[in-house]
Amino acid sequence: MANEKRDIGRLKKRLTVRFGIGETSRVAFTEDVSLTGMFIKTPNICPPNTKIEIEFEVAQNKVALEARVMWAKKVPQNLFHLVKKSGMGVRFLRFHSGEEDFNTYIESPNN
Repeated sequence: MANEKRDIGRLKKRLTVRFGIGETSRVAFTEDVSLTGMFIKTPNICPPNTKIEIEFEVAQNKVALEARVMWAKKVPQNLFHLVKKSGMGVRFLRFHSGEEDFNTYIESPNN
């Protein structure tokens, strides 16, 4: 199954992220992360194929990167907490800072 292949290496992690187009003006949380991307749970989605900036911290180190929105599912605000996958899946394109810290965080057996 395609989903099984994609899920390999994903960690169920709730990280606070700041994201946006050009600037990181919106705040949201992750549901899962991997070495190549993450799912951001947010009612403030960006359209697929949009490049966004993302910032967050792992082990007290700042990570900043550029990502592309691969898919997005917009849910009405009153139903947001009832729907499992409301938000967007992003694929990392380029790290600006913190790539080594992020890779160590993902590959750590304690996560």
